[in-house]
Amino acid sequence: MDHFDYIIVGAGSAGCVLANRLSEDPKVNVLLLEAGGKDTNPWIHIPVGYVKTMVNPNLNWMFDTEPQAHTHNRPIPVPRGKVLGGSSSINGMLYVRGNARDYDGWAQLGCTGWSYDDLLGYFKKSENRETGGDEYRGTGGLLNVADLTERYELLDAIIKAGTECGYPDNPDYNGKSQEGFGYFQLTQVRGIRHSTKRAFLDPARNRANLKVEIYAQTTAVILDGKRAVGVRYLHKGQPKEARVRGEVILAAGAVQSPQLLELSGIGQPELLKTFGITPAHALSGVGENYQDHYVSRLQWKINRKVTLNEKTRGLGLVQEALKFALFRKGALTMSAGILGGFVKSREGLEVPDVQFHIAHASFKDPKKRTFDKFPGLTIAPCQLRPESRGSIHIGSADPLAAPKIVANFLDNPLDQEIHVAGMRIARELMAAPAAAKYVDAETTPGLQTASDEALLDHALRTGATMYHPVSTCTMGTDPAMGAVVDARLRVHGIQGLRVADASIMPRLTSGNTNAPTIMIAEKAADMIKQDARSAA
Repeated sequence: MDHFDYIIVGAGSAGCVLANRLSEDPKVNVLLLEAGGKDTNPWIHIPVGYVKTMVNPNLNWMFDTEPQAHTHNRPIPVPRGKVLGGSSSINGMLYVRGNARDYDGWAQLGCTGWSYDDLLGYFKKSENRETGGDEYRGTGGLLNVADLTERYELLDAIIKAGTECGYPDNPDYNGKSQEGFGYFQLTQVRGIRHSTKRAFLDPARNRANLKVEIYAQTTAVILDGKRAVGVRYLHKGQPKEARVRGEVILAAGAVQSPQLLELSGIGQPELLKTFGITPAHALSGVGENYQDHYVSRLQWKINRKVTLNEKTRGLGLVQEALKFALFRKGALTMSAGILGGFVKSREGLEVPDVQFHIAHASFKDPKKRTFDKFPGLTIAPCQLRPESRGSIHIGSADPLAAPKIVANFLDNPLDQEIHVAGMRIARELMAAPAAAKYVDAETTPGLQTASDEALLDHALRTGATMYHPVSTCTMGTDPAMGAVVDARLRVHGIQGLRVADASIMPRLTSGNTNAPTIMIAEKAADMIKQDARSAA
């Protein structure tokens, strides 16, 4: 049995940041536990390899939602990284902070210290923006943020089409204003993925006070009354324990942090009793308030060879492979989205409520990620701030069993209305003069899908999560109202236990969630250090 000052559960987007920052103090000992293994699979590092890592059970927990009638009884994948770097090792590498209003909203909910002005410094602290910093952007941080290595004729045309429709050309949606169309910024270095493992954990790996255990799946937090005193885990299948002098920090993500709390007896007593778990501390909000971005896809056949479809087969693929090998450019550096857009679905809104992921490619079979044989384009809208709420709870006392994810995607009428509005804006873009000259036909769902009801049906039949699960251990002031952690991320009613990952978000941010998760970990590390100094 080992003793540590801090035990961090999960070496993902948050856990790697926490491990680096907490082990900066040579006087403390840190244990980082990761259920997955090393990031040696080459597809992790080749950016376009995300299409393979997303379906690899050696790197991905392969979670699915529970089938639900209104989404046509489809289990919908919820990928989560099972490897050093966590989801930052398998995701689409998009660096999106969200909207300043998101964080001001958190502060208005009582989360003191979480306004945009409070958090901007943490975003900048992490970041090394290759093109330089300003009052909004950081340089010199551990996480590299790069622009795409190339621009593309068709995507440039869509930016122009956006201006024709009244939407700004915005080269930095992470800066002063989020609204408009522009190329996504990426967590890459010289055309290679820059996960939190590479950015934060690798520089700290040689520190004598940091111990990293891989293939170590935490099964429970050990409680002594109302204090966390350690964790139980399986290391390569063998049961082990580690004890803590300071704090246990859950950074297992929005799917598994609530699972671990429930396995430890923290949650809804009646639910825990159902699975034979003795309740240790009642917290009604554990596993509740689940939110995610739900996306559907519209596709077009393009009338000239300016897309990735023709560049990723035959001689074109050979050329792209050589371009990547020699220059770290081209199709193999592509992310999950290439062009982004943030727009308002209707007049009168102060900030965008729809995001677009746009790629000059189209899939014949989205599940197998096989491209169409003709030139194609995909525009995928999602509502940024959904009202629909789901839950993630254990379905068994077996710590190795997957939790039950009940998504409730698009079950709120407002969510349905905004999602359909996003689909119509996509069509508006492609009908604008700058884009229309490239269009042969809309292939998915096709112009015969004309009414709001038909568009919504298409979204419900074919849509998917954007892989942004949050809010299952919500930050707030009142446990009776569903709060799981306080504004310093301490679990309400339990000493020595914090949660520091995307699960603490009171509301989903307006965009991809990797950058906000890294920010959460940066702030958490500072608060942990401050509280330790105060207690000394």
